[in-house]
Amino acid sequence: MATTDQVSTDVAEFRMHVVAESIRLFAERGYEATPVDDIAAAAGVSRRTLFRQFRSKEDLIFADHESLLTQVDEHLSFAEAAGEDPWWAVCAAAELVFDHFAAVRELAVRRYRIVAQVPALRDRELVTTYRYQRVFEDYLRRCLPDVPRVRIVAFASAVTGVHNFLLRSMVRGEKEATAQTLHRELLTIHATAIGPRPTPPTTPDLSSQVAVVTFPAAATPDEIAEAVRNQLTRHSVPWSTELE
Repeated sequence: MATTDQVSTDVAEFRMHVVAESIRLFAERGYEATPVDDIAAAAGVSRRTLFRQFRSKEDLIFADHESLLTQVDEHLSFAEAAGEDPWWAVCAAAELVFDHFAAVRELAVRRYRIVAQVPALRDRELVTTYRYQRVFEDYLRRCLPDVPRVRIVAFASAVTGVHNFLLRSMVRGEKEATAQTLHRELLTIHATAIGPRPTPPTTPDLSSQVAVVTFPAAATPDEIAEAVRNQLTRHSVPWSTELE
């Protein structure tokens, strides 16, 4: 008997198979010119089975985003239960999404080109992008109830913005758009959220301190020596003299 995890994996693999076939056909024939029946045939499933998993051709284009949103939500729930740093948990979730698309870059490139040609798909992409940001915001508000909402929104939008910029750059083939670059930028964003760390106390530099000894101009050498000796004993630092 198949376990729940196996069933879940099988469903995810099936959905990705259908998504890959649909995007391949859209790239070859055009989005509007590709009927659902052709997609079902290419994927080796019936039209009925296809619509059981996907409600429309738009859903086919963005189906892996739905799976990723579920993974992100599970990742954040685990981080919350484990008491992990909420700020970095969001950063790690963004890395999870980037790693997925880096692993299926050719598929991401094809989708990028299709979406760029269809206004309705561009609108759907914007909505999908905001959904990630909203998941981040809801999680941070839940974990950090005392943090001002404006700070949470700023952080979530910064993480989402950097991720999306590098993802588009990666799809366009820019060499600098790597997981390492994303990680470095997320570390910078994370540092702004947690604030500057306190500077550890340092041992005073006694060599830079000066003891000032005052005495009357008519003081005898013995009186001057005694005044200097007393001051040095009190401070144990270099000294200078000053006549009154």
